[in-house]
Formats: sequence, C-alpha cells, structure tokens
Amino acid sequence: MTKNYPAAKAGIFGIGLAAYWDQFPGLKERLEGYQQHVEDRIGRWARVVSVGLVDTAPRAQAAGAYFAQEAVDLIFCYAATYATSSQVLPVVQEVKVPVVVLNLQPVAALDYENTDTGEWLANCSACCVPEISNAFDRSGIPFNVVSGMLFEEEGAWKDIREWCEAAKAVVALRGSRFGFLGHTYPGMLDMYSDFTMHHAQFGLHVEILEMDDLKERVDNVTEGAVAAKVEEARSVFEIDESVDEGELEWAAQVAVGLDALASDFDLNALAYYYRGSGGSVYERLGAGLILGNSLLTARGIPASGEGDLKNAVAMKIMDALGAGGSFTEFYAMDFEENFLLMGHDGPGHVAISDRKPVLRGLGLYHGKAGYGVSVEFSVRTGPVTIFAVTQTRDGHLKLLAAEGESIPGPTLKIGNTNSRIRFSLPPAEFMNAWCEQGPTHHCALGVGHHAGTLRKVARLLELEFVEVASRKGG
Repeated sequence: MTKNYPAAKAGIFGIGLAAYWDQFPGLKERLEGYQQHVEDRIGRWARVVSVGLVDTAPRAQAAGAYFAQEAVDLIFCYAATYATSSQVLPVVQEVKVPVVVLNLQPVAALDYENTDTGEWLANCSACCVPEISNAFDRSGIPFNVVSGMLFEEEGAWKDIREWCEAAKAVVALRGSRFGFLGHTYPGMLDMYSDFTMHHAQFGLHVEILEMDDLKERVDNVTEGAVAAKVEEARSVFEIDESVDEGELEWAAQVAVGLDALASDFDLNALAYYYRGSGGSVYERLGAGLILGNSLLTARGIPASGEGDLKNAVAMKIMDALGAGGSFTEFYAMDFEENFLLMGHDGPGHVAISDRKPVLRGLGLYHGKAGYGVSVEFSVRTGPVTIFAVTQTRDGHLKLLAAEGESIPGPTLKIGNTNSRIRFSLPPAEFMNAWCEQGPTHHCALGVGHHAGTLRKVARLLELEFVEVASRKGG
C-alpha cells in the first residue's frame, strides 16, 4: 500500500584544472573514471544529470545553464583534483539550488616515498575544498561538505545517500497540496498554524476544504463502492467483535467519500477535524473519518487529526523517507521499564504496524463527539524516529527529531494506536529535553533511524533543526 516517491534530480559535476591535462597525460581520464564511480553510486538514490568534468570558467557557465535547464533539485560538486573556485561558483550561481561538495579521496594514504606530482594530483581532492567553501560563504550560497574515501562502502557514502533521500523528501513537499478540512481542535494553541508560512517555507499549497465538500461526495457513494471498501477493510484490518456492522458500513461510505475528495482536489496530505453537535450529519461525518484516513495515510496521503497541519507536514516527510510516519502524541511515562507510551486516537499508518491492525468499535470517542470504529495497533519493534514540525514565536517553522527503539510489551486496548518507545534518555529527562524545544504536542512516528536525513531536510529548507536525546546508550 505504501507510496513510491520519485527520486530527486541530482546535478553532478567534477572539477579539475585544464592546465594539468597536457602536463600530466592520463590524469584527466583517470579522474573521469573516478567521477563515473561517483555518478554510478549516486544513481542508486537519485536521477543523475551530469555535465562531466568542468575545468574552465566558461565551461562552468555552460554547466550552470544546463543544470538550470534540467531543473535539478540538488547539486553535487565532486572535487576530483585542484580547481580554482572561479570555475565552481558560476555553476551554482546559475541554478540557485543547494550544493554539496564531495571531498572523496581515492586512497587512504599516499605512498609518500614513491608518489610523484601527477599521482598526488589524482588524490588531492581536499586541496581546493576550503577555497570553494570560502567562495560560497562570501557569495551567500548555503553549502555542505562531505569528506571521506571514494571507494569506501559506508562513511561518506552514508551522508551522500542521506542527502539524496532528504532532497527526495523536499521534492515531495514542494508543490504538494495539503487539504485542511474543518478546523483545528478548539483551544489547542500549539497547533494554530500560519498557512502563509507553510507556503513560503515548505513550498506547499494549503487547500481549505469545507465539510460540505466531503458530505457531497459521501452522499453520492454507491452501495457497490461501500461493499468494496468494507472488503478492503476486512483484508487490511482484523475486525474486532465490538465493531457494529452498520458502523463499519458507515465508515466505509465515508472512506469512499474521502477517496473522492482526495482525488477531486488532488490532495497529497490532509489535516482534518470537525466536532459537529447534536447527532447532526456533520458530527456523524467527523466521527466516521478514522478508517478512511488510515487507508489514505497508508497509501501516501497522510492524514493528521485535530486539524494539525504542521504534523501533516511531518508525516508527509517521514512517508517520503519510507519511514511511515504515524499520527502520535505522548501517552504516559513508564519508570519501571524505562520507556514512553506513545500513540493517538484516529488514523494510524497501518503499513508500519507490528501485526494486522485491529478495527475496534468505540461507543465513545474521548474528548470528541460521536462514536464509531477506530484503529488500534503498535508500531513494529526495532529502531524508530519521532519527528515534529513546530512554529516559533517569530513565525519560523522548526523541525525536531529523536531516535529511539520500539520495544515489545503490553499496550492499551482502547481503540488507539500505542507503542512502547525507549529513548537514550530516561523518560522524565527525555520529556524535559523535548518540551524545552517548544514542540507541537503531536509528532510523526516512523520506523528506522532518520535523524541524519531529517537534519539534511532542514538544511535544504533552511530551517532550524534540533535532535533531542542524541547521546547513545541509556
């Protein structure tokens, strides 16, 4: 059910000095071979757009124009050997996208007694990196440097892969259409959000939707479509005996209406909440959203309850990283087994469940109007990351993350998602550290450790990033 996101388009250029080629025969061809290795590796994680080896300032101008024409999302500058910064800066100035300088040395150490000038030049990638960094800094161009070994399997290549994945997540955000259905849960001041800042800082679009938009589509659902959705629910979920057949059919009808809403408005994510009152049709609609929004979330249209737009963004980023990103908050601290219980009522990312998720019938939604079916599961055990988007007092969006582990053990059977998450800090110390960052009370819980990649997402978006509880052990 999970969505495949398109890879980012990575512009790659190597650098060298044209004056070297006649002086040291074979050097250029050797460096081009190294660059091919770089392109092949990056090609595993991104769509490569290469301009080859740039060795003069005029060629830099042409390379920049080509990257601009191809609309690359990220540029890798491979420092194959020494080159002047004047043949690097024009490439990046033309395109105006983030740049990562690759300082990748072919050998672990030079054979100092037997290395001539030509051999040194084939290994002196570090020589021009400070010069390039200075030129970028003085030109106001954000940049990053990755240093390491060219042929090492991990090391620098882990960083490079994270840059490609981070760029993919940013591409998934830019131009995405986030539906905002209903309103934010009344009184939750942390979740009130500035739509303009989401447009400006994430490059996404917020489409404000009325409950009437949903009602119109739910009203037009056919019996056949309801029956098909019920069968889908039975294939995805274990249906608990507490589920009333009529409530299941209503949830299925609303789910079909949500599918149509997402299709008609071309939605890539959704933040939603509507209280309704007095048993009205809108109260019934609001109470019937959990099944459909869980299914939307699982297929790459994350749905964040209580009208939390910021958390919808966090869920979307995590989904683009292949981590899932389930709608989550803090439930309780366990001081005996040293973990935090985390989960939420409402939609969960069933693709990262530890088992077949349960659809449970609830006669009462705590803190919310109505009744109906709800989703219950735990995130599968192993490494996890929580990720949050919050907004600071000056209106800037800020990203928070923490890596931990989902551990086995009993959880609550209350029709909610809930998981036992252990961090490197003890529960109370972790809560203090997390809350010091002024977070929204929701976060996206995903499988795997992704703080390094999320830090790069923030860098690409030029947003503040904080990793909480980053020390190991505990």
